Amino acid sequence: MKWLLLGVNGQVGHEVHRYLSTLGECLAPTRNELDLSKQDAVVRYLDEHKPELIINAAAYTAVDKAEEEVELATALNATLPETLARYCAENGLLLVHYSSDYVYPGNGETAWQEGDVTDPLSIYGQSKHAGDAAVLASGCDHLIFRTSWVYSARGHNFMKTMLRLGKDKEQLSIVGDQIGAPTPARLIAEVTALAVQRFQHERRVTGLYHLAPRGETSWHGFACEIFGQAQAQGVELAISNERVASIPTSDYPTPATRPLNSRLNLSRIEQTFNIRLPDWREQLTLTLTEHLG
Repeated sequence: MKWLLLGVNGQVGHEVHRYLSTLGECLAPTRNELDLSKQDAVVRYLDEHKPELIINAAAYTAVDKAEEEVELATALNATLPETLARYCAENGLLLVHYSSDYVYPGNGETAWQEGDVTDPLSIYGQSKHAGDAAVLASGCDHLIFRTSWVYSARGHNFMKTMLRLGKDKEQLSIVGDQIGAPTPARLIAEVTALAVQRFQHERRVTGLYHLAPRGETSWHGFACEIFGQAQAQGVELAISNERVASIPTSDYPTPATRPLNSRLNLSRIEQTFNIRLPDWREQLTLTLTEHLG
């Protein structure tokens, strides 16, 4: 099988490439080889290479910057998946696409279900929601995975930032009223591989799914767990959890509004694929161990 992976150099794309390497010939153009913000270039690439499966791990993820770069965020998060979905619909192909908890309004304390009303609070969230809507409206076979708080052993992410700050800072203030589940890119790729395999035998699994670990925490709780696990693995830190202050979102203003409630209900994905997703702490241990090498 010839399959196309967009966003191979990102956190999710890197792991997807690793987990699906045996699937067949992988087309993985870099940013220099294919400008994903130019839809005519994307169409030409598709027509020339004719992939049999498309996995779109490319996205504009600079949440605050998106408030200013609306056009670019829209091109990558909305127009690109629309273009890919149209091609898949016309050619009877599967499109795998990754979405975000930012499509929800972030209120309340109940875990969001896939059918809940969306009402994104930011340009980033709006662009991701538009991409989801375009894929769903296209009629193509699709696997849309909405995930939250993505991190990995590589790239720029919260875990690596905390490890860097923890080595130098004796005190930190971290937001404590945004609740979600930190999701390693490795877990996203692992479930993607399982879902694609299932689709090849059972096309009815097509749909929209939440994909995150079990459990919940705040950014403050995530930071403290990172520090605790890192120290347990022998990392020397200047910080201690007693000196990590929990602050409200209102004390840390940002250009883009963040959802306070990023809890995701996992019932649909667990029942459909007969899996039980692991706890977020276990996943942190695996990711941290990989990062520390």
